[in-house]
Amino acid sequence: MMQAGLWAATQVSIDHPLTGFELGTLAGPAFAWLRHSLGLTEKDYQASLGPGNPYLQFLSTSKSKASFFLSHDQRFFLKTQRRREVQAFLARMPRYMQHLQRHPHSLLVRLLGVHSLRVARGKKVGEVEAEATRLGRSGWLQDKILSSLTPYHCPQKYFIIMQSVFYPASRISERYDIKGCEVSRWVDPAPEGSPLILVLKDLNFQGKTIYLGPQRTWLLRQMELDTTFLQELNVLDYSLLVAFQCLHKDERGPGSSLVFRTARSVQGVQSQHELGAQNRRLLPEAPNALHILDGPEQRYFLGLVDLATVYGLRKRLERLWKTLRYPGRTFSTVSPARYARRLYQWVETHTE
Repeated sequence: MMQAGLWAATQVSIDHPLTGFELGTLAGPAFAWLRHSLGLTEKDYQASLGPGNPYLQFLSTSKSKASFFLSHDQRFFLKTQRRREVQAFLARMPRYMQHLQRHPHSLLVRLLGVHSLRVARGKKVGEVEAEATRLGRSGWLQDKILSSLTPYHCPQKYFIIMQSVFYPASRISERYDIKGCEVSRWVDPAPEGSPLILVLKDLNFQGKTIYLGPQRTWLLRQMELDTTFLQELNVLDYSLLVAFQCLHKDERGPGSSLVFRTARSVQGVQSQHELGAQNRRLLPEAPNALHILDGPEQRYFLGLVDLATVYGLRKRLERLWKTLRYPGRTFSTVSPARYARRLYQWVETHTE
């Protein structure tokens, strides 16, 4: 149902519009501008999110009750959100957009849309499912979405669409979700030979290093800019996603076939001073270049995600409780200033 509803919302027109649900698009013009700034055409956006292929459920190790999905081409990531999280982000969206304008190569994940969805008034969930089936747009994903709804009442669901940091994924060997702390930051790895793809956590990363060479200076400066910005927004609990991909021999070193998009990387920069202030870098000729950094032997996928958790009363009380529950140990719920500083220090410690 989410997929069919989203298709109807992103298309200008369709031959057989699917009825039986109410789907809202929040801050549509702002997100359209963001998509355009990334060179993403509406046609490509619709093709990835459309009903031609089912979404892929993402098996997250997160303790939140959110559901996670990938578009069939794994280019876009969908996540359900609580109403208060959506409200918090939309209230801060003008500042988010300003930050991306000032720092076009920011590590912040690019959010591409926010939507709400529920069964239309007077409709039963079963009727909507039958309608979707009649039009050939049903799939196993409907069961996932509909399973949480009662037959006669459907609470409004919110979900966000963002670029996937881990794209293209075909050669990625390891994936991590880093918060810079230790409590609840271990995931049992998948058994050898298992087809499961897990996102591991901080404690799984022990003994590993991100070897960037000259690009390390850029990364540390960008982490400083981005975490300072998130601290100013009074948010915490965001994650640095990290993935590893081994470079082939012909992709390594300055004599490799890697071509840098110099013109696009510095487009719109008026002076060398402005280039430094924006902390731009030369981008690799690769899809999703904003989230890719190449070291001497490894390609790394890096991005900051989950930007909507505000340090309000609920989180302050949670911090007090965890201080008593985990004396002497590090956990995620700390002040935004401490959170930003700690994550930056993690990157500083684990890069060379």
